[in-house]
Amino acid sequence: MANVTVIGAQWGDEGKGKIVDWLASRADAVVRFQGGHNAGHTLVVGGKTYKLSLLPSGIVSGTLSVIGNGVVLDPWALRDEVAKVEGQGVSITDENLAIADNCPLILPLHRDLDGLRETAAGKGKIGTTGRGIGPAYEDKVGRRAIRVCDLAHLDTLEPQLDRLCAHHDALRAGFGQPPVDRAALLAELREIAPFVLRFAQPVWKRLKKVRRAGAKILFEGAQGVLLDVDHGTYPFVTSSNTVSGTAASGSGLGPNSTGFVLGIVKAYTTRVGSGPFPTELEDEIGQRLGERGHEFGTVTGRKRRVGWFDAVLVRQSCAISGVTGIALTKIDVLDGLDRVSICTGYRLRGKVYDYLPSHAADQAGCEPIYEDMPGWHESTAGARSYADLPANAIKYIQRIQELIECPVALVSTSPERDDTILMRDPFVD
Repeated sequence: MANVTVIGAQWGDEGKGKIVDWLASRADAVVRFQGGHNAGHTLVVGGKTYKLSLLPSGIVSGTLSVIGNGVVLDPWALRDEVAKVEGQGVSITDENLAIADNCPLILPLHRDLDGLRETAAGKGKIGTTGRGIGPAYEDKVGRRAIRVCDLAHLDTLEPQLDRLCAHHDALRAGFGQPPVDRAALLAELREIAPFVLRFAQPVWKRLKKVRRAGAKILFEGAQGVLLDVDHGTYPFVTSSNTVSGTAASGSGLGPNSTGFVLGIVKAYTTRVGSGPFPTELEDEIGQRLGERGHEFGTVTGRKRRVGWFDAVLVRQSCAISGVTGIALTKIDVLDGLDRVSICTGYRLRGKVYDYLPSHAADQAGCEPIYEDMPGWHESTAGARSYADLPANAIKYIQRIQELIECPVALVSTSPERDDTILMRDPFVD
């Protein structure tokens, strides 16, 4: 099994960047297959920190990095990110970065609409990042998107702009805003086009060639399964499918290409923004975990909500996404606690559930059922072998495996790339 698909098995922010970077050094290509620049992947390599949103994590190690057709691309955000990473000494060329030519673009009008909707929603706001991700996906399925390949044909773009603006002008009028300035939009597209087209190509074809050569492909997901538009805590979700199956459709390779599915799981639980969170802690322990784990969004800087590990949700995510094994991250944040708790079920209106119900009101009403375990006062930070872990930390990991019905393949003990315990090799197993 040569390929590996990495997904978040919680609400995102599980530490995918570090794990993908660690795996990317052994891969021949890294592919982003969904989401946009609302993703935030932090890599720490040799003491240097890289914060990526659109660029696949393999770019830092020089691995071929592909932005697939399942991504919605803000070309201006990409240019800024490329400049920032190049300023840190990373070389980015059309040899190590490829963008799907059928990838939809996020335009300024998408950002405008995102902000207008969230402001008008009041208490009903979803808590989006305001980057235009949702409206861009809406235009994609509404068949009015401007795509990367259109940047090479701007002189014949008028019919597409007619469709796009007919939709957006009506929405903008409802918010008391003027129509889209088509001339300004075209001018912005003409200015950015040469930068984007430099990397544009039919990436499915390039990946097919990589695969036929027997090379290893790493598929990199963004956000987490609990934010999936179908399977997440709807409506407090993202606008794309975040499950492993999207790797096939979002890259142009078939479903038999995804290989080992590695679910990234934090040793506790966090989420950003609105929505249900059964195990949320609003006490001193929650504050301690948030501070020790530096729980602030990579993209937004928003403080993350923090809670105990929820085995019900992770078991559900692993089943839905066909997870082969998990990578457990940030276990060092739990060091020094007298006890640790794991959610094993929910109580709702006198009934016990072993899954999260679909309706938002039921999700909000779920009360966690906890199993307490002894904590550990020894340090796990920087451990690189299973034998280096405290006995109670090992018991905690083993209990997690039992409850989520999925084995642990990796344990991450710090943000540094090499502070990783390998228990099952995704590229071989």
